[in-house]
Amino acid sequence: MLKENVIYKKSNKGITLIALVITIIVLLILAGVSINLVARKQWHFRKGDQGS
Repeated sequence: MLKENVIYKKSNKGITLIALVITIIVLLILAGVSINLVARKQWHFRKGDQGS
């Protein structure tokens, strides 16, 4: 019984670690997209100010 609990705890930590890694990757992708959109808006705003 004790051995089964130890094995379950190890696999539970593994699932938690995988979930953490996936969450971090998703947040990095969202941050990259957000920064890209903000940079594009600023570039269009500056381009419009030049009077072209």
